[in-house]
Amino acid sequence: MTPQRPSHLAEALRRRDWLVSAWPWRALAYLVSTVPIAGVLAVGLLVIGAPLLAAVNAVRLHGRPPGIPLTLFLAVGSLTLLALAPIVSFPVAAVERWRLGLVDGRPLPASPWPGLAARYRTAAGWREVAYLFWLGGIAPVAYWVFLLLVLLDLGMVTSPWLVSDADPVVVWQPIETTGEAVPYAVVGVLLLPVLGYAAGLLATVQAAVARWALAWPVDAAALREVARSRTRLVGAYEAERRRIERDLHDGAQPRLTSLTLQLGLARLDVPEDSPASRPLAVAHDQARGLMVMLRQLVHGIRPQSLTDLGLAGAVRELADVATVAVTVHADIDGELPEIVETTAYFVVSEALGNVARHAGATRADVRLTRAGGDLVVEVSDDGRGGADPARGTGLTGLADRVAAADGRLLLSSPPGGPTLVRVELPCRR
Repeated sequence: MTPQRPSHLAEALRRRDWLVSAWPWRALAYLVSTVPIAGVLAVGLLVIGAPLLAAVNAVRLHGRPPGIPLTLFLAVGSLTLLALAPIVSFPVAAVERWRLGLVDGRPLPASPWPGLAARYRTAAGWREVAYLFWLGGIAPVAYWVFLLLVLLDLGMVTSPWLVSDADPVVVWQPIETTGEAVPYAVVGVLLLPVLGYAAGLLATVQAAVARWALAWPVDAAALREVARSRTRLVGAYEAERRRIERDLHDGAQPRLTSLTLQLGLARLDVPEDSPASRPLAVAHDQARGLMVMLRQLVHGIRPQSLTDLGLAGAVRELADVATVAVTVHADIDGELPEIVETTAYFVVSEALGNVARHAGATRADVRLTRAGGDLVVEVSDDGRGGADPARGTGLTGLADRVAAADGRLLLSSPPGGPTLVRVELPCRR
């Protein structure tokens, strides 16, 4: 099977073919294209940073406060820098989002101009300002350190050709002869792949900082409204489901039971050789079949065993009728919300059904526990494993049902087994 191509630099850096792939060249292009941008920003920051550092040193070394002109310059310059930073950071951020595509194929949408006032009010604007200062203040230091390492290694590699009797080469210590330079050259050649990985690591760190700072922030208010909307929809769905269950259980089911009973009594009163005997028998059998179907429909909406026995008892009832040996461990003291009970029941039912149909297992275990205010449901088996939600709708539907209850489903099913389905359901009432 062809291995999946990495989509970003951090993923490519962990692969064995890093040095022979195109990723080192992409990382180098990213680093080189950073130099002019970071250089311009560094010069702008030095206009304020250098006098500020000189003033701090004067106070520290001589105990003298800076003069009034320098103080005014630093104050006005700092305020001007902070005032212009949210505006300057916008085009820089746009260029950085575009450049990030050199080393990261994951989409990072461009941010539209939100308005001048929004640049000073929003967290996204100040995150871009923070990235501006990082790019102009910290990145150049890292680049200088890396450049010194590269120059040192190049000096080691080329030292046999640079050394002469009249002009020794200094690498760690003076080298006066070619024989002395050869070991340094060998070490320098061996360090070239290390520099390749170091360049990739430097580009990876810068790309990670850029992605963190330039990604659109999550709209917390919108997320809360979506969560509230989903809660309302789930609540309305549960209420409607209970109404349908009640109408079927208290209305249609008793009337169908009465009809079945009347047809049975009528069969007793009609002679077997009567022309009406056979149609009456067929109608009676159909009514009984319809009653069984209706009972199954009601059970599918909310199992009666949940109401009568609670979640632990209903799960044990499922274990009793399973086609494999099932052990149930339940430690769920306290009352559970109805939607949590119903979801947990159907999780166990579907999971045990999958064990019977697909796993080839001889036994299964079901655990119901409370952990940190959540109900945790775990179903494990000793089957062949290899469960994949992409190959069927059972696990996908199960995950959708769990998500509707604001929970999450975790699946571990390596080839050869075992398989573990873990569901965490919040029990907030």
